[in-house]
Amino acid sequence: MKYQDILPSGKPVIFRGAATAQITPFSGGGVDYAALGTMVDRQLKSKISALVLCGTTGESPTLTRDEVKSITSFVKSRTDERLPVIVGVGCADTQKSISALKDAEAAGADAVMAVTPYYNRPTADGIIAHFYKLAEASPLPLIVYTVPSRTGTALSFDTYCTLSEHENIVAVKEASGDLKLIERLCQTLPDSLSVYCGSDELNLPAMSVGAAGVVSVLSNIKPREVTELCTCAAASDMKKARELDRTLFPLSRDMFIRSNPIPVKAAASILGLCENELRLPLTPIDREGYEYLVFRLSSFGAAAR
Repeated sequence: MKYQDILPSGKPVIFRGAATAQITPFSGGGVDYAALGTMVDRQLKSKISALVLCGTTGESPTLTRDEVKSITSFVKSRTDERLPVIVGVGCADTQKSISALKDAEAAGADAVMAVTPYYNRPTADGIIAHFYKLAEASPLPLIVYTVPSRTGTALSFDTYCTLSEHENIVAVKEASGDLKLIERLCQTLPDSLSVYCGSDELNLPAMSVGAAGVVSVLSNIKPREVTELCTCAAASDMKKARELDRTLFPLSRDMFIRSNPIPVKAAASILGLCENELRLPLTPIDREGYEYLVFRLSSFGAAAR
């Protein structure tokens, strides 16, 4: 895979614009590859910039190693090198994360994304050592992912600076909701670290302060519009970007009326993209939430196109 460009540090920019945090469709307990293929084709048609597989939105805690490898190989074949395929490999055990990283490499991933270790809540020194071990385990570019609301651990600016010094740590998906931190990273580390927004509600503000792109849950539902918002923001067409954001912002919030990915999986089923099936301990959205999403998607004209 040839990446879009190279930072002054020599690190690749994995993508610019919008990447989709891809949901994993299930049917009868197994991965629904027919539905996955349809969704990948829809993303390609919408000119999405990258796909992120087997992350939290893809229900990674319940996927087996064989399923992750199979999903990665399937999507790589389906996309045929038309965009980067990024695979989630993070967990609370460094050695297990390394094993997942090697699996992703063997399956053809173009890059990997690793969330900060959750539940055990390591110190800053432990987090740095964890990510350095991952970065040294494979030549695949590594994207650090921080989402304190799920992991209980936030990364400080100083920790980011240290991580950026490793030649194989190329980007961060920042989902803390801290726009000031995103702006500071974009202003201070533009030569060594690409910054991706991981909170759909902040996509436009993050792009406006220098983020290279976004990793979006909403783009499972509205890929063309999220892509267009990022394109307009990158081109400094803020009038058009704000118009798009006014439409997308309420839907961004709707995708989190319950724990992710419960609402987005329900929305995808409403659009006929997949079954509304999740793996325990996640369960399908309640009737009230489902009916609300039916109304909202109808109001905003969402359609599977």
